[in-house]
Amino acid sequence: MALGILDRFLERGVRQGVLELARPDGSVRRFGTPAEGFPHVRIRLTDKGAERRILRDPRLGAAEAFMDGQLEVEQGDIMDLVYLLRANARWDKGGELKEQTALKKVLGKAVTLVDGINRAASAKKNIAHHYDVGNDLYNLFLDIEHMQYSCAYWPSDDITLEQAQTAKLAHIAAKLAIEPGQKVLDIGCGWGGMAIYLAKHFDVSVKGITLSEEQLVLARQRAVEAGVSGRIDFELIDYRDLAARGDKFERIVSVGMFEHVGQAQFDRFFRDCATMLDDEGVMLMHTIGRMGGPGSTDAFTRKYIFPGGYIPALSETVEASEKVRLIATDVENLRLHYAKTLREWYKRCVANKEAIVKLHDERFYRMWIFYLSGATAAFESGGMCNYQIQYTRSRHALPLTRDYIAEGEKVLLGA
Repeated sequence: MALGILDRFLERGVRQGVLELARPDGSVRRFGTPAEGFPHVRIRLTDKGAERRILRDPRLGAAEAFMDGQLEVEQGDIMDLVYLLRANARWDKGGELKEQTALKKVLGKAVTLVDGINRAASAKKNIAHHYDVGNDLYNLFLDIEHMQYSCAYWPSDDITLEQAQTAKLAHIAAKLAIEPGQKVLDIGCGWGGMAIYLAKHFDVSVKGITLSEEQLVLARQRAVEAGVSGRIDFELIDYRDLAARGDKFERIVSVGMFEHVGQAQFDRFFRDCATMLDDEGVMLMHTIGRMGGPGSTDAFTRKYIFPGGYIPALSETVEASEKVRLIATDVENLRLHYAKTLREWYKRCVANKEAIVKLHDERFYRMWIFYLSGATAAFESGGMCNYQIQYTRSRHALPLTRDYIAEGEKVLLGA
């Protein structure tokens, strides 16, 4: 019976492109038809337990089967497999993978709500789970100069990841409309790339905060190497504690951090940001987002990648910020920019497989490339995107037109 259920799932799910499934008994089933732009993938299930695992929870089960060597990709790679399945159910066309029952969806939302409580102690633990796995890992696939673990910005296809991340920093800096002598807060500063960029290009003082001890050490080191440590203060502190301390800033930037806040903390996040932002200040938030309404965090991501994390819909993000009268002065959907970024990260991870396995083990490597593959497919064919939302507390804080953004980018990039 299990065999029939999986076959029916794949018959419905793979119409364009080809998926060959080889089972432990030697039988092979073929699904789909060749189509331009869709790969031909062959997978092998190495034991009977793999199929039951996948049927119990398709995404988590398939991930763990792949991690444990129960699912092997013999033609193509894991990126091709995940792309094939997701591209046959494009979000833009009304498609879904339909891998969850109604009960599982309800339970998933309940777990996401509980995770979202995200008190300060659990927030630090959750961040450490992902970011304190070792700086050596991130050095193997992130851009060399800035170490940006967030969506790059691709004004053209013929540039490197390094150039695209520099373009992202310039894009954000231009939206901040920074003026000399201002104090800038970077919430979730990572390895210091944004803070260092702002300190190098503007006459400002920057406060960078993180909950990752490994990131903090390297951020401070990188600031010294860049010659701007005197104008940057990195601190291991929760944004909630910083707001309670009474610090004020003319500019606030947050890149790739809002995803870790937790759904239940959205109101608190924006209240604290509004408290810390000067009356004539500007804030720029860059976050992964959902196209469409609110959702829930899938079991694989919750268990292995971002415990306590949640990808927000634009509607719930703006709703939370409206409560404290932060004015959304500019909203941009970066759409495919993260997909391009993730494919570059994936290529670098595959090229550095031996080093990653040495740092961790084979199972970790498989988990990591499954995560990057799933994320890529979500941005190429699923409902994920990146939002950049610019906020002010005063309608008079910025120029009347958006021309200043393009002009600022040109200056920063030397165009």
